Amino acid sequence: MARYGLIIDISHCNGCYNCQLACKDEFVGNDYPPYSLAQPDTGQFWMRIEERERGKYPWVKTAYTPIPCMHCEDAPCMKNASGGAVYRRPDGIVLINPEKSKGQKRIVSSCPYGAIYWNDKSNIPQKCTFCAHLIDRGWKEPRCVEACPTLALRFGDLEDPKNEVSKIISSQKIEVLHPEHKTHPGVSYLNLPEFFIAGTIIFGDKDECGAGTKVSLFNNSGREIGARMANGFGDFEFDGIELEGLYHLSITAHGYETKTLPIDLKGDLFIGEVVLQPI
Repeated sequence: MARYGLIIDISHCNGCYNCQLACKDEFVGNDYPPYSLAQPDTGQFWMRIEERERGKYPWVKTAYTPIPCMHCEDAPCMKNASGGAVYRRPDGIVLINPEKSKGQKRIVSSCPYGAIYWNDKSNIPQKCTFCAHLIDRGWKEPRCVEACPTLALRFGDLEDPKNEVSKIISSQKIEVLHPEHKTHPGVSYLNLPEFFIAGTIIFGDKDECGAGTKVSLFNNSGREIGARMANGFGDFEFDGIELEGLYHLSITAHGYETKTLPIDLKGDLFIGEVVLQPI
Protein backbone atom coordinates (compact mmCIF):
# COMPACT_ATOMS: atom_id res chain seq x y z
CA MET A 1 0.00 0.00 0.00
CA ALA A 2 1.31 3.40 -0.98
CA ARG A 3 1.68 6.22 1.54
CA TYR A 4 1.42 9.52 -0.28
CA GLY A 5 3.22 12.73 0.56
CA LEU A 6 3.91 16.15 -0.96
CA ILE A 7 7.17 18.09 -0.94
CA ILE A 8 7.17 21.83 -1.66
CA ASP A 9 10.45 23.52 -2.57
CA ILE A 10 10.07 27.20 -1.71
CA SER A 11 13.20 28.15 -3.67
CA HIS A 12 11.46 27.01 -6.88
CA CYS A 13 8.12 28.74 -6.25
CA ASN A 14 7.80 32.01 -8.17
CA GLY A 15 4.23 32.83 -7.18
CA CYS A 16 2.64 32.04 -10.54
CA TYR A 17 -0.49 30.63 -8.80
CA ASN A 18 -0.84 27.86 -11.40
CA CYS A 19 -1.37 25.35 -8.59
CA GLN A 20 -4.24 27.37 -7.14
CA LEU A 21 -5.82 27.89 -10.56
CA ALA A 22 -5.56 24.18 -11.40
CA CYS A 23 -7.25 23.33 -8.09
CA LYS A 24 -10.12 25.69 -8.84
CA ASP A 25 -10.42 24.36 -12.39
CA GLU A 26 -10.80 20.86 -10.98
CA PHE A 27 -13.16 21.53 -8.08
CA VAL A 28 -15.20 24.72 -8.67
CA GLY A 29 -18.61 23.62 -9.91
CA ASN A 30 -17.72 19.93 -9.79
CA ASP A 31 -18.98 17.34 -7.29
CA TYR A 32 -16.92 14.22 -6.66
CA PRO A 33 -18.87 12.22 -4.11
CA PRO A 34 -17.91 10.64 -1.79
CA TYR A 35 -14.60 12.57 -1.93
CA SER A 36 -15.89 16.14 -2.09
CA LEU A 37 -18.60 18.50 -3.23
CA ALA A 38 -18.04 21.53 -5.43
CA GLN A 39 -15.70 24.24 -4.22
CA PRO A 40 -17.34 27.71 -4.21
CA ASP A 41 -16.25 30.25 -6.82
CA THR A 42 -14.73 32.52 -4.18
CA GLY A 43 -13.55 32.42 -0.58
CA GLN A 44 -11.81 29.04 -0.55
CA PHE A 45 -8.17 28.31 -1.39
CA TRP A 46 -7.44 24.62 -1.05
CA MET A 47 -3.93 25.55 -2.18
CA ARG A 48 -3.27 28.87 -0.44
CA ILE A 49 -0.23 30.92 -1.42
CA GLU A 50 1.27 32.87 1.46
CA GLU A 51 3.38 35.84 0.36
CA ARG A 52 6.13 37.15 2.62
CA GLU A 53 7.91 40.35 1.69
CA ARG A 54 11.51 40.21 2.83
CA GLY A 55 13.87 43.10 3.43
CA LYS A 56 13.34 46.71 2.43
CA TYR A 57 14.41 49.06 -0.33
CA PRO A 58 16.78 48.72 -2.11
CA TRP A 59 17.01 44.96 -1.38
CA VAL A 60 13.53 43.48 -1.40
CA LYS A 61 12.52 39.88 -2.05
CA THR A 62 9.24 37.99 -1.88
CA ALA A 63 8.95 34.40 -0.70
CA TYR A 64 5.92 32.37 -1.75
CA THR A 65 4.79 29.47 0.42
CA PRO A 66 2.04 27.19 -0.94
CA ILE A 67 -0.10 25.83 1.92
CA PRO A 68 -2.56 23.00 1.24
CA CYS A 69 -4.12 20.64 3.78
CA MET A 70 -1.18 18.96 5.52
CA HIS A 71 -2.83 15.49 5.54
CA CYS A 72 -1.57 15.03 9.07
CA GLU A 73 -0.88 11.68 10.65
CA ASP A 74 -2.19 13.06 13.94
CA ALA A 75 -4.90 15.27 12.45
CA PRO A 76 -6.73 17.63 14.87
CA CYS A 77 -9.67 17.78 12.45
CA MET A 78 -10.24 14.04 12.89
CA LYS A 79 -10.31 14.42 16.67
CA ASN A 80 -12.83 17.26 16.48
CA ALA A 81 -15.16 15.53 14.03
CA SER A 82 -17.93 13.11 14.95
CA GLY A 83 -19.47 10.16 13.19
CA GLY A 84 -16.43 9.46 11.03
CA ALA A 85 -16.84 12.78 9.20
CA VAL A 86 -13.06 13.12 8.81
CA TYR A 87 -10.94 10.04 8.16
CA ARG A 88 -7.42 9.13 7.15
CA ARG A 89 -7.06 6.52 4.45
CA PRO A 90 -4.37 3.80 4.61
CA ASP A 91 -2.46 5.70 1.89
CA GLY A 92 -2.19 8.77 4.16
CA ILE A 93 -4.78 10.98 2.45
CA VAL A 94 -7.12 12.73 4.91
CA LEU A 95 -10.65 13.31 3.60
CA ILE A 96 -13.79 15.02 4.84
CA ASN A 97 -16.93 13.06 4.02
CA PRO A 98 -19.35 15.60 2.53
CA GLU A 99 -22.42 13.79 3.91
CA LYS A 100 -21.24 12.92 7.41
CA SER A 101 -19.67 16.36 8.00
CA LYS A 102 -22.83 18.42 7.43
CA GLY A 103 -23.24 21.05 10.11
CA GLN A 104 -19.90 20.32 11.80
CA LYS A 105 -18.46 23.82 11.56
CA ARG A 106 -16.08 23.16 14.47
CA ILE A 107 -13.95 21.11 12.07
CA VAL A 108 -12.87 24.36 10.38
CA SER A 109 -11.43 25.96 13.52
CA SER A 110 -9.70 22.72 14.56
CA CYS A 111 -7.08 23.03 11.80
CA PRO A 112 -3.98 24.87 13.09
CA TYR A 113 -2.87 25.60 9.52
CA GLY A 114 -6.09 27.35 8.48
CA ALA A 115 -6.47 24.88 5.59
CA ILE A 116 -10.16 23.99 6.10
CA TYR A 117 -12.99 26.22 4.84
CA TRP A 118 -16.72 26.41 5.48
CA ASN A 119 -19.17 26.10 2.59
CA ASP A 120 -22.34 27.96 3.60
CA LYS A 121 -24.32 26.68 0.65
CA SER A 122 -23.58 23.01 1.25
CA ASN A 123 -23.28 23.41 5.05
CA ILE A 124 -20.01 21.46 5.15
CA PRO A 125 -16.28 21.94 5.84
CA GLN A 126 -13.98 21.53 2.82
CA LYS A 127 -10.28 21.26 2.01
CA CYS A 128 -7.63 19.83 -0.31
CA THR A 129 -8.15 16.14 -1.06
CA PHE A 130 -4.81 15.51 -2.83
CA CYS A 131 -7.19 14.93 -5.79
CA ALA A 132 -7.94 11.49 -4.34
CA HIS A 133 -10.66 10.97 -6.93
CA LEU A 134 -7.98 11.17 -9.63
CA ILE A 135 -5.34 9.19 -7.72
CA ASP A 136 -7.86 6.34 -7.35
CA ARG A 137 -8.35 6.41 -11.13
CA GLY A 138 -4.64 5.94 -11.75
CA TRP A 139 -3.31 9.50 -11.83
CA LYS A 140 0.24 9.80 -10.52
CA GLU A 141 -0.17 13.27 -9.01
CA PRO A 142 -2.80 15.88 -8.06
CA ARG A 143 -3.74 18.68 -10.45
CA CYS A 144 -1.69 21.27 -8.55
CA VAL A 145 1.48 19.23 -8.97
CA GLU A 146 0.77 18.57 -12.63
CA ALA A 147 0.30 22.31 -13.24
CA CYS A 148 3.47 23.53 -11.49
CA PRO A 149 5.90 24.78 -14.20
CA THR A 150 8.92 25.06 -11.89
CA LEU A 151 8.71 21.63 -10.20
CA ALA A 152 8.22 23.33 -6.83
CA LEU A 153 5.64 20.65 -6.00
CA ARG A 154 6.57 16.95 -5.91
CA PHE A 155 4.09 14.18 -5.06
CA GLY A 156 4.69 10.49 -4.58
CA ASP A 157 4.77 7.32 -2.53
CA LEU A 158 6.84 7.73 0.62
CA GLU A 159 7.10 3.96 0.99
CA ASP A 160 8.74 3.47 -2.39
CA PRO A 161 12.51 4.08 -2.12
CA LYS A 162 12.67 4.55 -5.90
CA ASN A 163 10.11 7.35 -5.86
CA GLU A 164 11.46 10.88 -6.31
CA VAL A 165 9.76 12.19 -3.17
CA SER A 166 11.19 9.36 -1.08
CA LYS A 167 14.67 10.06 -2.47
CA ILE A 168 14.41 13.77 -1.63
CA ILE A 169 13.39 13.04 1.95
CA SER A 170 16.29 10.65 2.44
CA SER A 171 18.92 12.94 0.91
CA GLN A 172 17.95 16.54 1.74
CA LYS A 173 17.01 18.64 4.73
CA ILE A 174 13.23 18.77 4.85
CA GLU A 175 11.09 20.78 7.24
CA VAL A 176 7.44 21.04 8.19
CA LEU A 177 5.34 24.12 8.83
CA HIS A 178 4.84 24.84 12.52
CA PRO A 179 6.47 21.73 13.99
CA GLU A 180 5.19 22.90 17.37
CA HIS A 181 1.72 21.64 16.37
CA LYS A 182 3.08 18.05 16.42
CA THR A 183 0.60 16.84 13.82
CA HIS A 184 3.17 14.85 11.76
CA PRO A 185 2.06 16.33 8.43
CA GLY A 186 2.27 14.53 5.11
CA VAL A 187 3.40 17.77 3.46
CA SER A 188 7.08 18.69 3.83
CA TYR A 189 9.11 21.68 2.68
CA LEU A 190 12.52 22.46 1.28
CA ASN A 191 14.15 25.86 1.73
CA LEU A 192 11.55 27.49 3.94
CA PRO A 193 12.43 31.22 4.09
CA GLU A 194 14.55 32.22 7.06
CA PHE A 195 16.61 35.44 6.85
CA PHE A 196 19.22 37.00 4.58
CA ILE A 197 22.29 39.19 4.91
CA ALA A 198 23.18 41.14 1.76
CA GLY A 199 25.33 44.06 0.72
CA THR A 200 27.31 45.77 -2.05
CA ILE A 201 31.10 46.06 -2.27
CA ILE A 202 32.76 49.17 -3.75
CA PHE A 203 36.47 49.66 -4.58
CA GLY A 204 37.06 53.10 -3.11
CA ASP A 205 40.07 54.09 -5.20
CA LYS A 206 38.31 53.31 -8.47
CA ASP A 207 34.73 54.02 -7.44
CA GLU A 208 33.87 50.71 -9.12
CA CYS A 209 31.79 47.69 -8.14
CA GLY A 210 33.81 45.20 -6.11
CA ALA A 211 33.23 42.26 -8.44
CA GLY A 212 34.98 39.07 -7.33
CA THR A 213 35.43 40.19 -3.73
CA LYS A 214 35.27 37.28 -1.28
CA VAL A 215 32.75 37.65 1.53
CA SER A 216 32.75 35.10 4.36
CA LEU A 217 30.11 34.81 7.07
CA PHE A 218 30.97 33.53 10.55
CA ASN A 219 28.76 32.86 13.55
CA ASN A 220 29.45 34.08 17.06
CA SER A 221 31.65 31.07 17.87
CA GLY A 222 33.86 31.72 14.84
CA ARG A 223 32.53 28.91 12.65
CA GLU A 224 32.29 29.80 8.97
CA ILE A 225 28.69 29.61 7.78
CA GLY A 226 29.58 30.12 4.13
CA ALA A 227 31.45 32.21 1.58
CA ARG A 228 30.32 34.18 -1.46
CA MET A 229 32.02 35.95 -4.35
CA ALA A 230 30.50 39.36 -5.10
CA ASN A 231 28.88 39.41 -8.54
CA GLY A 232 29.56 41.82 -11.39
CA PHE A 233 27.64 44.55 -9.56
CA GLY A 234 29.57 43.99 -6.34
CA ASP A 235 26.50 42.43 -4.69
CA PHE A 236 26.53 39.45 -2.34
CA GLU A 237 23.88 37.61 -0.34
CA PHE A 238 23.65 34.90 2.29
CA ASP A 239 20.14 33.44 2.51
CA GLY A 240 18.61 30.87 4.84
CA ILE A 241 20.30 32.35 7.91
CA GLU A 242 18.88 31.54 11.34
CA LEU A 243 18.17 34.27 13.87
CA GLU A 244 20.83 33.12 16.29
CA GLY A 245 22.07 36.62 17.02
CA LEU A 246 25.63 37.74 16.43
CA TYR A 247 27.59 37.10 13.23
CA HIS A 248 30.47 38.80 11.49
CA LEU A 249 31.46 39.30 7.88
CA SER A 250 35.01 39.12 6.57
CA ILE A 251 35.45 40.95 3.25
CA THR A 252 38.69 40.43 1.29
CA ALA A 253 39.95 41.41 -2.15
CA HIS A 254 43.48 41.27 -3.58
CA GLY A 255 45.27 44.57 -3.05
CA TYR A 256 42.65 45.92 -0.63
CA GLU A 257 42.33 46.07 3.11
CA THR A 258 40.30 43.32 4.76
CA LYS A 259 37.16 44.51 6.50
CA THR A 260 35.47 42.71 9.37
CA LEU A 261 31.94 43.81 10.16
CA PRO A 262 29.91 42.69 13.21
CA ILE A 263 26.30 41.74 12.47
CA ASP A 264 23.51 41.60 15.05
CA LEU A 265 20.87 39.81 13.01
CA LYS A 266 17.29 40.61 14.01
CA GLY A 267 15.67 40.11 10.62
CA ASP A 268 16.42 40.32 6.90
CA LEU A 269 19.34 42.73 6.57
CA PHE A 270 20.86 44.79 3.76
CA ILE A 271 24.04 46.36 5.14
CA GLY A 272 24.36 48.82 2.25
CA GLU A 273 27.62 49.73 0.50
CA VAL A 274 30.93 48.59 1.95
CA VAL A 275 33.87 50.62 0.59
CA LEU A 276 37.28 48.91 0.41
CA GLN A 277 40.43 51.00 0.30
CA PRO A 278 43.71 49.85 -1.27
CA ILE A 279 46.51 48.64 0.97
